[in-house]
Amino acid sequence: MQIPAVAVFVLALVACADQRPPSSAASGDSVSHQVQASVVARADTDTVALRISRDSLRLAAESAAVRADSAAGRKRRLAADSVAWPTDLPAPLPGSVFPSHRIVAFYGNPLSKRMGILGELPPDQMLAKLERTAKEWAAADSTTTVKPALHLIVTVAQASPGRDGKHRLRMSDSLIEKVARWAVERDWLLFLDVQVGQSTVRAELPRLMPYLRRPYVHLALDPEFSMKNGAKPGKRIGTMDASEINEAIDSLISVVDANNLPPKVMLVHRFTTKMLTNARKIRKDARAQVVIDMDGFGSPQLKRGTWKAVILREPVWYTGFKLFYKNDKPMLKPAEVLKLRPAPVYIQYQ
Repeated sequence: MQIPAVAVFVLALVACADQRPPSSAASGDSVSHQVQASVVARADTDTVALRISRDSLRLAAESAAVRADSAAGRKRRLAADSVAWPTDLPAPLPGSVFPSHRIVAFYGNPLSKRMGILGELPPDQMLAKLERTAKEWAAADSTTTVKPALHLIVTVAQASPGRDGKHRLRMSDSLIEKVARWAVERDWLLFLDVQVGQSTVRAELPRLMPYLRRPYVHLALDPEFSMKNGAKPGKRIGTMDASEINEAIDSLISVVDANNLPPKVMLVHRFTTKMLTNARKIRKDARAQVVIDMDGFGSPQLKRGTWKAVILREPVWYTGFKLFYKNDKPMLKPAEVLKLRPAPVYIQYQ
């Protein structure tokens, strides 16, 4: 979410749309680093426009969510508060992350200091900060085991069409492997986040399947950057239907079954109603635990209003909550987030 200007143009040249299999990842390291060094100081007006238009859209959408929770929207608010959480949810299988754990994740991309905390700090500092943050959540709720995670954007929406006209850029295998090493060395989880642009879930998942065969790797989809009818990222907020989410869930189930893996986590970002259509039709299968992540930023009032509008009003399964170091004013503390019902089991920092 919220890809700032510098981030996209750096990634656009660094990643080079690498589509090699994981086995060839190491050979691209020196090339990627050389390209990165050569473009850090360059400007890209197209991506500046992407950031401005996207942030304007987001703020307008979230302001609408708060209005829906105001006195004028009291009737809808009460209806949302009275929605019963689904009772037909599958029981967790052995090895499931939820409900015994709470994930605390750092989001972003190490090639950019502006896409999220994962890349904002030098790796050693970032990893130490995540460990400290996870301990804060463990102290706030001693009944749930905290599992740290790195949430890596592996497919990045682009304002420019790119070589194949899909308005998305795939990160190199060498980059994915580097972040994967950080996770596996610490017994943490890794999420691969996909912004399809004008591509599709079906087209983007195959290259990630070798990683998803690893038991610690999970998947995330970002409907904000799923563009339909030729729309460009940043010109409007994108959308995904339950049918697309179900395609990803089916792929995860196939990986779990074929490789005798513990259940996967399937995370979906959301901060408007239209970002996710037919949410109640999302498949519920114990082999792929679904989390709808409330991805809005702003004041506590704004975030709580968005939570009621897009999480409570259309319950799916597990809930997530995103915290922004720079855009939440002030940023909610763990104890405050845990007052939400149902309490989020996935916490993400950007």
